[in-house]
Amino acid sequence: MGNKGNLILLWAMLVGVVAMAREHRLFERTKGISGLEKIIIRDGHGRSFELYGGQVTSWKNEKGEELIFMSRKAIFKPPKAIRGGIPILFPQYSNTGPLPSHGFARNRFWKVEAPPPPLPSSHHSSGALIDLILTSSQDDLKIWPHKFIYRLRVALGHRGDLTLTSRVGNTDVKPFNCTFALHPYFSISDISQIQVEGLHGLDYLDQQKNRTRFTDHDKAITFNSQVSSSFNSLMLYLNSPNKIRIVDHKKKKTIVVHKEGQADADYDNAICSGVESMGVSDLGDEDYMRFVAVESAAVKKPIILKPGQEWKGVLQVSVVPLS
Repeated sequence: MGNKGNLILLWAMLVGVVAMAREHRLFERTKGISGLEKIIIRDGHGRSFELYGGQVTSWKNEKGEELIFMSRKAIFKPPKAIRGGIPILFPQYSNTGPLPSHGFARNRFWKVEAPPPPLPSSHHSSGALIDLILTSSQDDLKIWPHKFIYRLRVALGHRGDLTLTSRVGNTDVKPFNCTFALHPYFSISDISQIQVEGLHGLDYLDQQKNRTRFTDHDKAITFNSQVSSSFNSLMLYLNSPNKIRIVDHKKKKTIVVHKEGQADADYDNAICSGVESMGVSDLGDEDYMRFVAVESAAVKKPIILKPGQEWKGVLQVSVVPLS
């Protein structure tokens, strides 16, 4: 090998070392609560996100401000679901089918996929990202007899936005259908200072009234903090727009929720003081004041996949100053 060949080899080795160092800087595995593995991803501007399994449990901006809500009483003991963050509801949304409510993906251990297959996307990442994978286990097949592969990419954008790209593939020999949602708990100043915009004029199913269908005539959804202790608002909006805004007047900021591949939207806020009586023992008494959840979902029209087919859904969230 001549000098030119040696230089090329040396350059390739140098690029590899730099790439490994960069990955180590952005990607950290550590022990979290209850000894569970926690993954921390950081960019070069002080922004970060954290995951337990496939569930985002933290998202911080460059000032270190937490943008995701976690319950003070969240339980980190599988198979118990973690209250807060961004749970993945798959392959069943709520109690719309025979499985336990919200399916099983949020309760499973995910693996880091390296290297992942190519992901054509219009969303530009800062390079602070991770690719995870979940495949059907024998236990899963006993309760949901369909083989699948779920790929999840979580990435920070150059401006600090957080993007979750879900890809569900049918690896079985027969078709299947499923429902799906991402349930982000957003951290807010005070529930009485919040309004949700972008759902005016849409039909919705009231989950508290046996999914009776209504039409929303209000320009924005607001929450009254002085409500009955047994009140829990949870509405599934049908054929919702791809962009929904959560305005926090006290913090003077707007959370922008952008979704693709998911026609429905759901918002909820468990407004109660005696949460034990509602069976929400992992939610603190005053926690309801500090979060609002706006889901992106595919429920009314289930996802149908033939063998070998793949579905893709994107959730992108960002925080901008209130204009």
